[in-house]
Amino acid sequence: MMKRILVILALAFCSGTSAFALKPTGRVTKRAPLSKVVAPKATAEVPKGNALRLSASAAAAEAPKETEGGLGETLQVGGYFALWYLFNIAYNIYNKQALNAMAYPWTIATIQMCTGLFYFVPMWLLGIRKAPKLSMSEIGTLFPIALCHTGVHVGAVIALGAGAVSFAHIVKASEPVVTCGMNALILGQILPVKVYLTLIPIIAGVGIASMKELSFTMLALASAMLSNVSSAARGVLSKKTMSGKKMGENLDAQNLYAVLTALSCLVLIPLTLAIEGTGFFTAFKEIVAKGDFTNKSLSMLMALSGATYYAYNEVAFLALGKVNPVTHAVGNTIKRVVIIIASVIAFKTPMSTGSIIGSSIAIAGTLMYSLAMNASKSKKE
Repeated sequence: MMKRILVILALAFCSGTSAFALKPTGRVTKRAPLSKVVAPKATAEVPKGNALRLSASAAAAEAPKETEGGLGETLQVGGYFALWYLFNIAYNIYNKQALNAMAYPWTIATIQMCTGLFYFVPMWLLGIRKAPKLSMSEIGTLFPIALCHTGVHVGAVIALGAGAVSFAHIVKASEPVVTCGMNALILGQILPVKVYLTLIPIIAGVGIASMKELSFTMLALASAMLSNVSSAARGVLSKKTMSGKKMGENLDAQNLYAVLTALSCLVLIPLTLAIEGTGFFTAFKEIVAKGDFTNKSLSMLMALSGATYYAYNEVAFLALGKVNPVTHAVGNTIKRVVIIIASVIAFKTPMSTGSIIGSSIAIAGTLMYSLAMNASKSKKE
């Protein structure tokens, strides 16, 4: 555990000291088209929570109950939340800077996804974390979930490149609407009326924000919704195919995320080559030749966007495993607000009054949804 925390703190230091420093020395003019927890000890049976914690909207309903602890426990939880916010903010800044420099969202998404391999593979090889053991049939079960995982990330990256970071996160707040629909259609899960009522402010808020968004583009809206649909489908498929079933060895929540990351890399590499080819590397050389970036600074920007992407997901699991559902729901809501504010400051992106009102309504609706879902689950138990 101590080695894992030291690795995370090292990443935090690197990201925190350079999040605002990696800026181009000049203005980029040529752009390519935008087309194209501390987990419980692993057992053979996949805990139900593991299937759902991959979805932000479902996480609050599945987080374990908060355990009482002393000052050390409180500081540890506070540290996890601080790192979760820090890495998330850093990722959104690095990612947007990378997309502003090079509009190759598929290639950048692939680089970010594959960066995770350099984190968990050495941990497995060095024995810092026990490596999962899966049969081919179990990998086949996970593959459709990995496809959804791929859609979550690619959709988000394209959305963040096509529009403002703040707008992408406003649309991402509508994920509970898609989740409810998929749960009803695929799982036949009908929720209490009060849960569905919380979807009204989410839909209204996103609608208002979209109409008043100064940097609105249809590509940003469609891509963010693709990410939402993929995330909801990932949660539904996880619940349908994995909950309570035996799945290999050492497949805790963090290793499950690592396996899905590895499978997503196998999907993304050929897809990216088919859609964007190798144009990224030509554009990379052109940007360096113009003096907008150096080889080192542009490479570092890409690497940090990938490192912070994986790090914030890793720390999110650690935070989720330490708090109760209400605490996590509130923390996740505040996180989204913090990211929106940080992106507006970092990129000087103006937000209209209507966009601010709409985003506030949507985010408040997301919090109410999480709390309503938790209350509904508590009654069933």
